[in-house]
Amino acid sequence: MSVDFSNPSKLVLDEFINTALAATPPELHPFFESFRTLYSRKLWHQLTQKLFEFFAHSASQPYRVDVFERFVRDFEGKLNQLRLVEMGVKVSRDIDNPQVHLAFLTALLSRIDIEKSKDAHVLLVATIARAKLLYGDLEGTRAEMEKAWSVLDTLDDVESGVNAAYYGLAADFYKAKADYAPYYKNSLLYLACLDQEKDMSPEERLLRAHDLGISALLGDTIYNFGELLMHPILGALDGTPHEWIKKLLFTFNEGSIGKFEALAPLFPHEASLKLSENAGPINLPILQENYAFLRQKICLMALIESVFKRSADNRTMSFQTIGEETRLPIDEVEHLVMKALSLKLIRGSIDQVEQTAHITWVQPRVLSREQIGGLSERLKQWVEKLGKVEERIAPEVLASG
Repeated sequence: MSVDFSNPSKLVLDEFINTALAATPPELHPFFESFRTLYSRKLWHQLTQKLFEFFAHSASQPYRVDVFERFVRDFEGKLNQLRLVEMGVKVSRDIDNPQVHLAFLTALLSRIDIEKSKDAHVLLVATIARAKLLYGDLEGTRAEMEKAWSVLDTLDDVESGVNAAYYGLAADFYKAKADYAPYYKNSLLYLACLDQEKDMSPEERLLRAHDLGISALLGDTIYNFGELLMHPILGALDGTPHEWIKKLLFTFNEGSIGKFEALAPLFPHEASLKLSENAGPINLPILQENYAFLRQKICLMALIESVFKRSADNRTMSFQTIGEETRLPIDEVEHLVMKALSLKLIRGSIDQVEQTAHITWVQPRVLSREQIGGLSERLKQWVEKLGKVEERIAPEVLASG
């Protein structure tokens, strides 16, 4: 379908509709008849809704760009700017040529008034950034991301779709750079903007769960998996070849070195998060390559668990005890404790002469059923001790009364 209008503002509606009816399959004709009626009556909101229905129809794919450029542009100033951008974003996916794709989005951005619709501006800039990421321009992607965030960060009330566009982009950007901690953070924020069952296919949920699990394990600042362990996205791993990653996450949360060693033989089978320049996955055994880091991380988690299991008045631990709990040689214990202190996983002090560590605080985290049971037992013991103290002091209190 092609109509050459030298001046879109003087578009002849009937000529456009008649040309469309002659060029498109019969199943699309009711849409164009509705466009005629709604346009003539200037029912812009209803026309917007009908356009979304048209763009969602599978048969409309060959005609979407023409309809947007030759019809929608005539009255785009009368539409809600965010809805207009959403249409433009959907249409742009049908443009295969990278230069034309970016030119289409950039031209639309030039027609969006940022002062009137900042959320529309953010959505479009984030879409441009995603296109640049798709075409391998990481620096260009970063620049556009910064522009989008500089506006998004000033907004108090933003539609979930706009937030999802930005955080999904940020997650994919950090995935391309194999930067695990920011990928983990932005990916969880992205999921918070979606209805997992409605907005994601089973394949997308599985990939997201897999990538989140790998990033949690390899993130050098991530030692609290609580938000992920409670998230329904992990359910996507159940019954798949990657289910053991879920078990590994819980193993780290429990600080169980024995379970870690039992799962270690599966490490060579898990590929990297890192993407190649053409956005394809690089097939590297990423967990196996980072075994030394994972081993140190599970030792730190074992230390946290060991401290957590102890009562508050029994947290001065010898290096010998810590070595036994973490399965480390005694000459490596001090370094492990110092690492835990520097990461703020624990608070306390080290006595090098006595070779002891006095722990005053341990980082909170999500507990398994077994850990909750242990905590319940310690509370029971604490209540019993408190009862004995009351029995001992009660006669003195009564006597003084």
